[in-house]
Amino acid sequence: MGGPSAEREVSLSTGRACAAALRERNFNVVEVDAGPDLYAVLTDLKPDVALNCLHGRWGEDGCVQGLFEWMRLPYTHSGVLASALAMDKQRCKEIFQLHNLPVMQSHVLPKAEVMADHVMSPPYVIKPNNEGSSVGVYLVQEGANTPPQLDESMPEFVMVEAFAPGRELTTTVMGDRALTVTDIITTGWYDYDAKYKEGGSSHVVPADIPPHIFDLCMDYALQAHNALGCRGVSRTDFRWDESKGADGLILLETNTQPGMTATSLSPEQGQACGISFPDFCAWMVEDASCDR
Repeated sequence: MGGPSAEREVSLSTGRACAAALRERNFNVVEVDAGPDLYAVLTDLKPDVALNCLHGRWGEDGCVQGLFEWMRLPYTHSGVLASALAMDKQRCKEIFQLHNLPVMQSHVLPKAEVMADHVMSPPYVIKPNNEGSSVGVYLVQEGANTPPQLDESMPEFVMVEAFAPGRELTTTVMGDRALTVTDIITTGWYDYDAKYKEGGSSHVVPADIPPHIFDLCMDYALQAHNALGCRGVSRTDFRWDESKGADGLILLETNTQPGMTATSLSPEQGQACGISFPDFCAWMVEDASCDR
């Protein structure tokens, strides 16, 4: 848990919540804040399993997964390749397109070029190509005269993606099973605060949407999970433009390390399917392996 990414605080919350849940199931849990000495710490601890509660770069992009493979330490969630593909938003979309899954047009371009002039017609979204949790997301509204001046912390190359209007839907996959669909209700952009602050958003589980759209979310999430080669738990996010019916359902991205905090979507979906949070965490631990 923890680590050096932009999502460190959320990861610490995920780690604490999972540790408490596993102790309820009589697991012997040690909480490790992942730093540069992670290899040495794990070598000393000699754990049976690593429950990967890291979010963002290094923990979600294949890096720490490579360390676990090197150590032959069984670990949870997706392996090196699936993690790297899902974290690289543009490559992830290319995989989706190969499997005929619907995505929005996008490009990865130099930050300076994106700030100099509109690189596509507004509305569009600018975001880092390899961060999660809506870290560093800019929405350029229709009618905007100039592009935004991006924060210095934004990387040298950013993704520019056509804006997908509509409702925010999401589906968790657990092993080979899609759980359910959540409709995320928020007053504005589903940003970092909407995701993680109390009252930032409300969730309708299961989503009150037409059955064919519900089934399509379940099918697409499972297809995305398998297309990327994910393992364990993943969560795929959608936008749905009701005016276009099934043609209005768009995949945004797949998260290989979904949040496991008090406001998180995947544990909530598990509970809607009769899976308690401690049982959800125990399943992840028991699913752990190498060669993922």
